[in-house]
Amino acid sequence: MLHTARAFIAAIPHARALNMRLDAIGGGKATLSMPWDERLVGDPRTGVIHGGAISALMDTCSGAAVLSHPEAGTVTATLDLRIDYMRSATPGQRIAARAEVYHLTRTIAFLRVVATDEEAGGVPVATATGAFTVERRSPDSTGGRA
Repeated sequence: MLHTARAFIAAIPHARALNMRLDAIGGGKATLSMPWDERLVGDPRTGVIHGGAISALMDTCSGAAVLSHPEAGTVTATLDLRIDYMRSATPGQRIAARAEVYHLTRTIAFLRVVATDEEAGGVPVATATGAFTVERRSPDSTGGRA
């Protein structure tokens, strides 16, 4: 699954442009990361990466988590993503997003996602909650699950 998911992420133009890397996936959870890049800096005085790049990472990671859920199909779309920026990302450090489906209805997946950098201390760069569409797997592809 990891190889297929990596190929899927690599095929998304904005994920390629941001140099996103799929680090882990499965069971409704995913971890994606991206390196600091001077082209993504929002404030040249500080070198802090723009919040839009972080939100794109969190959104893409959330979609990957939905697609990895055992009951979800192969298509999803963002319905809502509410992001709280907790602090500036440390310039020069890789940023990782970890998303998890915590509730799944017939048509909607609800997620929590946290973005962190390499700085010690455990304070997230951003946290988010989201809602994504779910297209359930057919019974034929899930061994009888619906």
